[in-house]
Amino acid sequence: MKTLVFGASTNPSRYSYLAIERLQAYDHEIEAIGGREAEVMGVQIQVGHPELHDIHTITMYMGEARQADHEDYLLSLQPKRIIFNPGAENRSLYNRAKEQGIEVLEACTLVMLNTGQY
Repeated sequence: MKTLVFGASTNPSRYSYLAIERLQAYDHEIEAIGGREAEVMGVQIQVGHPELHDIHTITMYMGEARQADHEDYLLSLQPKRIIFNPGAENRSLYNRAKEQGIEVLEACTLVMLNTGQY
């Protein structure tokens, strides 16, 4: 299942970086969108609103204040699930996604992966 890491970073101390690392360790297909184009462990970080397909899960690492410009785009990807990691909670996007039948969680992707809940 393909995961979009939204708010991806090249900084190894950031949780979005660790999520890319851990998702790879569990053999998940990864797309990444961040503030600037870069590469992390072979995963290309894209910017803006690239055309993506078959996204199962969006794992959010961007804070709520910066998410507003991206809500329509994220919902247009028609994911099956959105995970709001700590610090990325967003009631507006949460409610809009839920209305569209998308599973929404306020959880930690890293913990979910480590405990087999992902």
